[in-house]
Amino acid sequence: EGQVIRVSFSNLFKEFKSTATWLQFPFLCGAAKGSVYESTAKSARQDLVGPAPSKVRWTCLMMDLQYILSVYLNRRHSHLKSVRLCANMSVKNMITSDLLLDPGVSFSEAKLGGFLSSPGTGPMPREMCFYVPKGSSWHDLYDYIRFPSDGAKMPFDSIQKGYPSPVSTCGPVEKSPRREVSGSVTISKPVQDRVSLIQQITTPKRLPKQRSTLVTSSLPDRGVVTAGPTAKSFLDDSPSHGEDLDPGRRSRGSGSHRSSSRTPCGDEGGVHVYVHSEDDKNDPSEDSELEEKLHPDPILRLNRIIGFGGATLKFALWTKSCDAVVYPCHAIIVSMKLASGQQRFFIGHSDKVSALTFNGNTSLLASAQTGSQSVVRVWNYSRGTCLVMFKTHAHSLSSLSFSYNGGVLCGVGKDGHSKTMVVVWNTLHVNKGGEVTVLAKAHTDVDIQTMKVAFFDDARMVSCGRDNVRLWRLRCGALRSCPVNLGEYHSLEFTDVAFQEGHAADRESEGRTLFASSRSGHILEIDYSSVAIKNVRRLLPSQHTHSERREKQTFCTGPGIAVNSISVSSAFCATGSEDGFLRLWPLDFSAVFLEAEHEGPVSLVSVSDDGLNILAATSTGNLGYLDVSSRGYSTLMRSHTDAVLGFSVDGIRRRLTSASRDGTVRVWDMDSMQQLFDFVSEDTPCSVAFHPSLQVFSCGSTSGIVRVFDISSAKLLAEHKQHRGEVVGLAFSPDGEFMYSAGSQGSLVLYNSFQEEHHVVRVLGNVVARGTERSPDALTVSSDSRCLAFVGPSEYTVTIADTRSLGELLRVDVSILDLESPRLDSALKVCFSPVSTGHLMVTTSANKILWLSAKTGRLLREVSNVHKHQCSSLAVSEDSRFLLTAGQNAVKVWDYSMQLDVNSQMFIGHSQPIRQVSFTPDQMGVVSVGDAIFLWNFLAHPGDVSTNRRSPLLAPSVSSPVSALKSHPEPDMNGILQSSGMPRRKAPVPSSPPPCLDISAINNIGQEALGSLLLCDNADQPLPGPFPGPFPGPFPGPFPGPLSSPSPVPPSAPGSFLKVTDIANCGDSSLLKASHDEGLDNEGETPALPDCYKHFTPRFKTSTVDQTAVAPQPGEEGLSLKAIIGYNGNGRANMVWNPDTGLFAYSCGCLVVVENLHTGSQRHWLGHTEEVSTLAVTHDAQMVASSAAGSGGSRSLICIWNVLDGACRNTISYHRGAVQSLAFSRDDVFFLSLGDFSDPEVALWSTKTFQLLSRVSVSDPLHDVAFSSSAASQLAAVGSQGVYFCLIQSQGVDVELKVQRACAPEEVGEVELTALCYNPNGLLFTATNRGHVCAWDCSTQRWFMTWEADQGEIGTLLCRGNRLLTGSNTRRLRLWDVAGAQGMRPGTEASNTENREALVLLEQEIMLDGTVVSAAFDEVMDMGIVGTTAGTLWYINWTDCTSIRLISGHKTKVNDVVFSPDEGHFASCGDDGSVRVWSAPSNELVVQFQVLNQSCGCACWCPDPSSLKGGSCVAAGYSDGTVRTFSLASSEMELKLHPHSVKVTAIQYSASGLVILSAGQDGLIAVSSPVNGVTVRIINDHKGAPITTIQCVKKQYKELGLEGNEMCLAASADRRVSVWVADWMKDKCELLDWLTFPAPGQSGDSGSLPPSLAAFSPTDPRLVVYTGYGVDKELSFYSLAKKQVIKKISLSHWATCLSISSKGNLLALGSKERVMKLIKSTSGRFQDFLHHSDSLQTCRFSPTGKLLFTVSYNEILLWEVQGL
Repeated sequence: EGQVIRVSFSNLFKEFKSTATWLQFPFLCGAAKGSVYESTAKSARQDLVGPAPSKVRWTCLMMDLQYILSVYLNRRHSHLKSVRLCANMSVKNMITSDLLLDPGVSFSEAKLGGFLSSPGTGPMPREMCFYVPKGSSWHDLYDYIRFPSDGAKMPFDSIQKGYPSPVSTCGPVEKSPRREVSGSVTISKPVQDRVSLIQQITTPKRLPKQRSTLVTSSLPDRGVVTAGPTAKSFLDDSPSHGEDLDPGRRSRGSGSHRSSSRTPCGDEGGVHVYVHSEDDKNDPSEDSELEEKLHPDPILRLNRIIGFGGATLKFALWTKSCDAVVYPCHAIIVSMKLASGQQRFFIGHSDKVSALTFNGNTSLLASAQTGSQSVVRVWNYSRGTCLVMFKTHAHSLSSLSFSYNGGVLCGVGKDGHSKTMVVVWNTLHVNKGGEVTVLAKAHTDVDIQTMKVAFFDDARMVSCGRDNVRLWRLRCGALRSCPVNLGEYHSLEFTDVAFQEGHAADRESEGRTLFASSRSGHILEIDYSSVAIKNVRRLLPSQHTHSERREKQTFCTGPGIAVNSISVSSAFCATGSEDGFLRLWPLDFSAVFLEAEHEGPVSLVSVSDDGLNILAATSTGNLGYLDVSSRGYSTLMRSHTDAVLGFSVDGIRRRLTSASRDGTVRVWDMDSMQQLFDFVSEDTPCSVAFHPSLQVFSCGSTSGIVRVFDISSAKLLAEHKQHRGEVVGLAFSPDGEFMYSAGSQGSLVLYNSFQEEHHVVRVLGNVVARGTERSPDALTVSSDSRCLAFVGPSEYTVTIADTRSLGELLRVDVSILDLESPRLDSALKVCFSPVSTGHLMVTTSANKILWLSAKTGRLLREVSNVHKHQCSSLAVSEDSRFLLTAGQNAVKVWDYSMQLDVNSQMFIGHSQPIRQVSFTPDQMGVVSVGDAIFLWNFLAHPGDVSTNRRSPLLAPSVSSPVSALKSHPEPDMNGILQSSGMPRRKAPVPSSPPPCLDISAINNIGQEALGSLLLCDNADQPLPGPFPGPFPGPFPGPFPGPLSSPSPVPPSAPGSFLKVTDIANCGDSSLLKASHDEGLDNEGETPALPDCYKHFTPRFKTSTVDQTAVAPQPGEEGLSLKAIIGYNGNGRANMVWNPDTGLFAYSCGCLVVVENLHTGSQRHWLGHTEEVSTLAVTHDAQMVASSAAGSGGSRSLICIWNVLDGACRNTISYHRGAVQSLAFSRDDVFFLSLGDFSDPEVALWSTKTFQLLSRVSVSDPLHDVAFSSSAASQLAAVGSQGVYFCLIQSQGVDVELKVQRACAPEEVGEVELTALCYNPNGLLFTATNRGHVCAWDCSTQRWFMTWEADQGEIGTLLCRGNRLLTGSNTRRLRLWDVAGAQGMRPGTEASNTENREALVLLEQEIMLDGTVVSAAFDEVMDMGIVGTTAGTLWYINWTDCTSIRLISGHKTKVNDVVFSPDEGHFASCGDDGSVRVWSAPSNELVVQFQVLNQSCGCACWCPDPSSLKGGSCVAAGYSDGTVRTFSLASSEMELKLHPHSVKVTAIQYSASGLVILSAGQDGLIAVSSPVNGVTVRIINDHKGAPITTIQCVKKQYKELGLEGNEMCLAASADRRVSVWVADWMKDKCELLDWLTFPAPGQSGDSGSLPPSLAAFSPTDPRLVVYTGYGVDKELSFYSLAKKQVIKKISLSHWATCLSISSKGNLLALGSKERVMKLIKSTSGRFQDFLHHSDSLQTCRFSPTGKLLFTVSYNEILLWEVQGL
């Protein structure tokens, strides 16, 4: 980059400081021995540092400049410019080297010891050698200081004196010398004093709890890089100093390393430099569990990009299957599906993409970026992963071409002298992890526009450019070219080349024909073998006759039309020309047989492999394709051709308008990404704003003109010239009454937007700060339409004005808010928070965000260092939970309250500065604009917000007939303006729809219909209603007025649409009739999540299924699933039981468990990959249906199982969302499936063929569906809008559903109907979310009685004869006698009884441990099974009024499962605070120890029960830092210890059982006595990094140099492993080895790092197995004897858990991709098992190695180990 960086070391520096160009390291000297300073060292303060000792020795100082720059400045070292010495010192010499030199080894010694062959190391050169007398050691005479340190005795970010290596004379210097003493062992007092001194000097001032974002620094590519303890741990080391720490100092920078308190135990006269980063931000690998972060992570997901091109418009590619197109959009590569428009992104380039190419089968994609640091990336297209990235020898790469097999890649660019250079790379092994090597490169003086590798020969290429067409060949490592003899055409400028044949690579090259196009219109046909021109043709302008009729194009003489691109198939040739035409020619170019005209010059044409479609791109940013067979043209993408300056969103119609520097204002559909309108302006538009309710938007331009457009009529409504400069701000008030505009010269204008002409109300001058840097959103209006805020009159003040008069209400001077700042702070952007907060947000030039009170102007809060550069835009969510900012090329989402440890998440993708960013009105998305328009999904869970996301316009309402019949000349839009906008529309499904609905309204009591039926078959047919604009979808509720003027259906609406028009009367119902003739594509707004627990909601997961994992072949499995412990209480009706056959099945995760209640044996059905939501069984108990959501956004999967053999008989994938309910008809002929709230649809299937017979879609959520128990053709469903009575009518093979809706009774109020069940006597019982039960007469479809059956929501209803069962979220299970309800039917004698509830009797009641979610009973309701959300299945016997627990499991996440030493029991612990002990092999719960309000993170068994009085004992660690021991014999807690102040992350008994080792999240390991609870030792070597693993084994190893009877191992999150030898009887614990594993810097989108896992090998404890985050996904086997890694096994995923078997050399690893991998360590053979529905967090082998536990969330799976 040409920037000079200054690195200084001085004892004048008191602390580490850094700027963009200067690094200052403090150089500290220990006090001279015997001096006065030595005696005062203990009490020394910051300014009392002793001078250097008078007697010093020659010192060799080694500095790794590459490391220093990469870590502390994130820069790359180029060369050393100069060295300046400003001290009284003697210097012998200085050199630079790429090797790590050892001064203690001479050249001859290195040669004899084989040191010269070691890569990256070497002996000291003779010029730098020091004299060493014979028999002496170099390190005894001289000092060696290395920066960074080698990590042996100090953290790597400090300079330390080196120590002699034990093998330095015979081999290379070890990178991690063995540590003789641990940090917890007693050290000498002088060393302690020096540690205290250094701590005082280097400890930063204590910071206030400043929460900030998480930033990752780049790390060097080479060398072992480790992370030290955090700054917090350093501060905690010396709390006794009592310093007054400056609360005003704020964090900045992104240091990834921290100071440490560790010092070497060498001589006391050493010299050290300590580096402390300026901020208090933790490295992402440290304290991940301690930090409270913004959730979900990530909170944004890139959904769609509107844009094409950037650096080039010449590259767009077909896939082999011809179903997708790949094209660049600035720095991102987009793959778009033709059918659905779905986009997939390839993100990794840091600058605009300049070239793209596919190999022959489109499995490999190569891309290059612009700029001087040109980078080429090779991607696996199907997976979307980058296989390799490499820098090129050229810059500004303009062309790339793959060979057909992907083994050769050719690129064209410029060298450092701007000379054309061609480079050819070998990419044959990139798919196997191989490197890319340069095969050849050549410099040439000729111009090259395009270069392509011949598909029939990897070693042949062809290129074209100005004045040349050349053939190239790669031979013997050289690249040579041969020009084509062009003759009289030598002066043409050639634009493109193409071979005649497609990819028939079997044809010889001699028969090949090459086509070359030119800007003069010539197309040359060249014979490849003779390198000569065969034919020349020219494209001429059309000849006009007297009737101005354009003739077909011909080739002859005259001025030609430039041909920019050419593509040839086996049947025709396609050309794209400057006149905007895509033309198709026969190969003899006799005449055009098909052409398509574009808006601008065609820059690219490409024929698909099947020859049916031609892709075309234009220089105006359009991309589309021509269907040759149908002659239809489809536009895939339109885009701005210059930077996007501003945008605005219409939340009602989901439209977006954007203003661009290309002079256009465009209106886009946010769902289809299609451009709807294009407004061209002579001046540059710079800001836009949508009216909050009308189809009107305003646009401000650089000339100061404000224009107002009506989209519906495409008409200019008003034009005002009130500003002299650029319009920098434009806004409507949320109530739509006023419009405001601000100019760059300080003017502010108020308009009346109620008038179509938008008359000017008031103009003010010099009130807005001058300048254009606040464009396009310089104005902000409060959500209550009362206040307007802007920066002005000066840049240092912010003004709040009245929206109606522009009168000043408040003025705040932001320049005086920070009194400590030496500069005046100016305001940049302003934004109102929701009115409820009363806040005004201000961003400043000092890169801060200020929270001001909108009433008083008082500063409430501020955040510094918001972005690397200044914040360019900000927005606040409507619920005041999130803050959105943009700075340079990044978007950040913040926690609004700033109460987290990590308050923000950062997202990249833009290649240019972002101009504006905002939430969409529905708060479900984010839009950012700059180089292109980015549409992001906002993933924060809407259920956390109390406000209703649905617009009141579309929200169902219940009103009196009087209010419903009132006239409404216009819809009431105020609710919309105050709400979060409209929910997102559902995407249409391009398939042939089954029967749709015939909807009309009828009166519930037999009166004539109050509504009407309307069926629209085309877009021109009107819809009744008083609304001025089109509806986005079917209206889910009653209209607010009578029938009025029609409104058009949106032209994009496919298929037939139905609208329900009925008066809001609970006595009314709607008749719905399904037929096969018309299809219903419900494209209405997606309803919000219903407020009832009955509705199934999948548990939130961050894991994804690995689609590449392959299950082992049947009969070859190394594991067999033996048992599943637990029941999924999150499911709904996910348990079935048939008392006649004994069938008992339930779900746990993605598995269906079939259990024998007599023997306890289990069978397991695996067919789903996601959480099973519900189950259903046929009445003959021969088939079971299960459903689960699809993976990766696919449709839900329904599996039909044969009970007898457990085979999957059929699968159904239909519903877009989760399946809410399943049901079989009484005769098992029909089968029902019900979609959830996102797709409220009832589908009717045949159980013989499982073909869809009919379907019914409604606009509001449905919760339950059931067949009648008396009539097989009757069924009903309940939901938010009432009861839907359905009748199946069969006519031959046609099946029709006739549906009639009835509202809930008025007596129960506005409720959700949550459950239903039929009575054999023709009654239907329904339940509500308020505890009511309603009885309906099925013959009349009317309700006749209600009663309050519970105080909470009833989610389970079951009826057997005259007995009714209700289960609710109050945990009550109640049994009712409803025999008296029969007499309450209308017309009976008892129907006139006033006290109807007295006829329903409560027989019995049982309180369970959770909300009732499933139930199954026998025919007389005497006994049954009930499931609860606590993960428990209960056996209920009403005769005895007893409940027995059948199945029990954890409700929340299980953190650990461990076997007892004798394998007679196992224990599990979880986030619910429980420790559960189970018996084996029955898997029955023996005892449960519960600790309230705490989570239990780890557990272990005492290895020797005989040593304890109470026998077997379990120890567990909790989140409050306590350790508790429980006795199995007494079922009581034996002891409670509190050795930690933070969460306990690991616990283990010593091998002898004498002590308990527990580790906390702060990295401290406590050694405690299980007898009296006393903590006997604290090991703090890992301080600052959470401990992930502790293990103890019995063994004596005198050959390792230390004595003891057991070894202990500890692994921490910073990828460090310590191994100790201990003898606890002698209170002895010594460090044996210290391992540090390297890792690269964490990328911004990688999420949390995988844990560091380590374990002793059971067969040889001298072997440590490790895996964790690192350079590669791998298992490392480290030998404690050899002090090196002796074996590595590559992995396909990062491991989340690890266990090693005591036999068979087997290892088990779990991953976030839900894969449990069984590996044989000797051969590397493995098998994958995909039986979990979420990422695995625990796996444990039994002591004998015969059994294995795997855990995913609350799913515990027990396997039998067969072996590999």
